[in-house]
Amino acid sequence: MSDLDHVFSANGPLAETIPGYRSRVQQQEMAKAIAEAISHNRQLVAEAGTGTGKTFAYLVPALLSGGKVIISTGTKTLQDQLFNRDLPAVRDALKVPVTVAMLKGRANYVCHFHLQRAMSEGKFYSREDAAYVHKIQAFAENSATGDKSELTSVPESATVWPAVTSTRDNCMGQECAFYKECFVMEARKRALAADVVVVNHHLFFADVMLRDEGVAELLPAANTVIFDEAHQLPEVAGMFFGEGYSTSQLMELARDAHNEYLTTIKDCTALPDATAALEKAVRDFRLIFAYEGARLPVQKALALRNFEPAYAMMQEKLADLANVLESQAERDPAVDNCWQRTLALQALLQRWIVAADTNLVRWIEVFSQSVQLHATPLSVAEGFSKQLNAQPRSWIFTSATLAVKSDFSHYLAQMGLSEATTGYWNSPFDYGQQGLFYVPQGMPEPNSAGYAAAVAAMALPVIRASRGRAFVLCTSLRAMRELHALLKDAFASEGLEYPLLMQGDTARSELLERFRRLGNAVLVGSQSFWEGVDVRGEALSAVIIDKLPFAPPDDPVLAARIDKMNAEGKNAFMEYQLPYAVITLKQGAGRLIRDEADRGVLMICDPRLISKPYGRRIWQSLPPMRRTRNVEDVVEFFASFPVDAA
Repeated sequence: MSDLDHVFSANGPLAETIPGYRSRVQQQEMAKAIAEAISHNRQLVAEAGTGTGKTFAYLVPALLSGGKVIISTGTKTLQDQLFNRDLPAVRDALKVPVTVAMLKGRANYVCHFHLQRAMSEGKFYSREDAAYVHKIQAFAENSATGDKSELTSVPESATVWPAVTSTRDNCMGQECAFYKECFVMEARKRALAADVVVVNHHLFFADVMLRDEGVAELLPAANTVIFDEAHQLPEVAGMFFGEGYSTSQLMELARDAHNEYLTTIKDCTALPDATAALEKAVRDFRLIFAYEGARLPVQKALALRNFEPAYAMMQEKLADLANVLESQAERDPAVDNCWQRTLALQALLQRWIVAADTNLVRWIEVFSQSVQLHATPLSVAEGFSKQLNAQPRSWIFTSATLAVKSDFSHYLAQMGLSEATTGYWNSPFDYGQQGLFYVPQGMPEPNSAGYAAAVAAMALPVIRASRGRAFVLCTSLRAMRELHALLKDAFASEGLEYPLLMQGDTARSELLERFRRLGNAVLVGSQSFWEGVDVRGEALSAVIIDKLPFAPPDDPVLAARIDKMNAEGKNAFMEYQLPYAVITLKQGAGRLIRDEADRGVLMICDPRLISKPYGRRIWQSLPPMRRTRNVEDVVEFFASFPVDAA
């Protein structure tokens, strides 16, 4: 441990080689706890407040451990940052001969087979896609990795990407003519050979649960698994511990089978009729649902007119396609692949409708072009604990938001971490000096009709005092749109010229860049901006939150979990709903103070913080800022550090 003291000291290797590095007691203590867990193959759950430097706190002991390490991050953006910036910096500072690799899901790598097919068919959604595919071809010929994030001239949202990448369904594996040059296989080989591998949570659980050849192959050799942004794990794990499918998988299958008819088995005249019939059945099923964005429990879905006959029709047309493909499967590996997919999807559709597993909650999510049918476990604890105990290794879970008032019991129970030790390190920031926490007086109840108008009215004087430079974070897309419209009208009537931005206007990264560049903007956002967003300096000086982020009570999975907990004699509100809201609120509040020089006001409009007995537990979990209920204190706070008007 004395080595760690030196590494993190003011004259140690990190300070000598990394610009802006500062020694922090919390970081050293956290690194020691992680090193201890690694050396004894233990589970550690660690909350580290903003500014602790948790990334270096786990990277240093991981790189010095000498074992194989898997690091899983919350997003691909963080994955890229860790692999391209933080890992090389720490490795160079420590001068350790550690090899590192990054592994993403297969949809992130160009597929030679599908690229060649797209080029030869020449069928694209737009002229842009036709131009993009030539750029992608040139990239594939010269790239060492095939990782599409390296090809910045083709937007990540371009509709051409699904045509030139593979999915778990349509990858032909060793049957593929391009198997030896496959970018996915190369990435997996590099990952198997490396000492440290960076993945993301979705890939980790998708691969481990569905037994693909990526992380599932890496795990047996791993001595340590580290989850950063570990607060996201219960939701991500739930997606993969359950089962489900999307109607888009059926449409993709029909399209791929039709492509085989056009290119390989033109004499199979029954095939185009079978694919067209399946596509029609899927479209008819989507039309049963009135609007996108709906999340329906299975009981409501089954009660919809025509649900059962339309579902049965999808099954029937899928079976018809399976029969046609079976008769042709031996003619070509790609045709055989389509047939195998029909069989797998037939089994999925049957399991979902029969619902033999009572531990899975069935529900439906409606999108503009597709329907997602889910079967989500009531708890991931049992499934995940099997992974934890499969063989001796250390598991590290870290985030800025895992505890409620330094109590980890909610998170430990969710993840089945009965053997874990916990560590809690406060932020080194001086919140008493740097921040002010404001809860306005006179707010109506959050479910009242005029609530959004009251939020806008209370927010205006704060926005004036902060001279724009604010995030307005909403708990729903509907509230976001309503608040944006109200603020737009108010800005116009009061002559306020602060730029007003809204989530969805453009890509999140572009919106953030614009917000930083403008310097006096107001950004109204929903879920995308509650976490993973880092705006340092004066451009963000106020965070305004419309209401406490309780999960919507009509959420099908939440409703089933509440019923189960209450039936077991537990208090679902205190043990599940409240901790969820606290952890989410801590994420939103964490956008405000990002370094030692930041100052700002956190405004939470919800009167339940004061009026309800549980309110105290919530605000005691937030950063220890000076509290006020008077807007005059907000005005005075901003006046105490005047800035140039942007």
